[in-house]
Amino acid sequence: MNKKVLTTALLATFASAAHAQSSVTLYGIIDAGISYVNHSGTNSQKLFKYDDGVAQGSRFGLRGSEDLGGGLKAIFTLEGGFNSGTGVSGQGNTLFGRQAFVGLAKDGIGSVTFGRQYSLSTDVLGGAYSNGGNTVVGNYAYHFNDVDQLTSSRINNSVKFSSANFYGVTFGALYGFSNQAGSFAGAPPTGTAATPTAGSSRTYSFGANYAYGPFGLGAAYTDIKFPSQSVPAFSTNLANFNPGTAFGPGVLRDLRTFGVGGRYTFGPASVWALYTNTLFSPVSLASSAYTAVDVGGKYALTQALSLQLAYTYSRITGANANGHWNQINGAVDYALSKRTDVYFLTAFQDASGRAGNGNLQASIGDSNSFFGNSGNNAQNQLAFRVGLRHKF
Repeated sequence: MNKKVLTTALLATFASAAHAQSSVTLYGIIDAGISYVNHSGTNSQKLFKYDDGVAQGSRFGLRGSEDLGGGLKAIFTLEGGFNSGTGVSGQGNTLFGRQAFVGLAKDGIGSVTFGRQYSLSTDVLGGAYSNGGNTVVGNYAYHFNDVDQLTSSRINNSVKFSSANFYGVTFGALYGFSNQAGSFAGAPPTGTAATPTAGSSRTYSFGANYAYGPFGLGAAYTDIKFPSQSVPAFSTNLANFNPGTAFGPGVLRDLRTFGVGGRYTFGPASVWALYTNTLFSPVSLASSAYTAVDVGGKYALTQALSLQLAYTYSRITGANANGHWNQINGAVDYALSKRTDVYFLTAFQDASGRAGNGNLQASIGDSNSFFGNSGNNAQNQLAFRVGLRHKF
């Protein structure tokens, strides 16, 4: 009898220990609200709309790890985006379009992961140093079509190394394979317009970050060959600068972006700044450059209530466009709990210059959440939004 009791206790102990060594977490975000902009569409009309995923993109995911012993773990993440207004999957209607990877992590060294993963531009710069990552203005504050890869740079078929923390320093590198025979470095589409043959895209990216106490500094570089051939394709359609601009993703041979950012926190306040420079190299046209500068800050009046203010200056120069945008964002965020907050935001953007045969147009927001161009009769947009965000 005693042997049976002892055996049962030992088995229970081992089962408990095995269970403790593995974990799977379900998590997600739902962000929804009502938005307004004064100028949108061909005739620069007012627009009221339900808009999803502004402060943060709505998502659900599974994250897990298994302890393999000796400081080694198996890790995975499966994460999909969706639209709370329609229930449709995001990122080109893919099931796990945000992230899908598996890998190994070693204490004191870092991790190697395989799958669909963020570039280092997103990992290092997007959340810590950008106006979009630091305020509830979110996707209305990220840069035009996210051409500098701060929030939507997800690389298919990639291998990624992410280091452990060495006295505040972390670094990483990523390579995304073309997965096409004879085209290790990617290939353009071929054939005719009526019967095109798909090409392929490849990516490499690297970055580093230093964080010590209230101070942070980071830099990242990403290069994407034939970005329109990635699946889903990157939203690099520069035609949105102006409806008449014939300069879209199909003609891009290379997209190269570099950025550096800094951050400092003192008491209830924090400030940040970010610089990015993105070069578009078309197949047949001269290259164009997009430059953006973010500066911003926020102040916590109480544990629940914060005020946020940010400014972005961006400029496009090249064969088909020459001009700039000025955008100012303001927001009030109130936390109802640790997981739920309500917010009010406003954003104003003014465009100046030419794109193709017409005026450069205002277009608040990145490719995931935006109002469209300001239209033929205006070069500015003024937006307001009331939103609710819940994290689980």
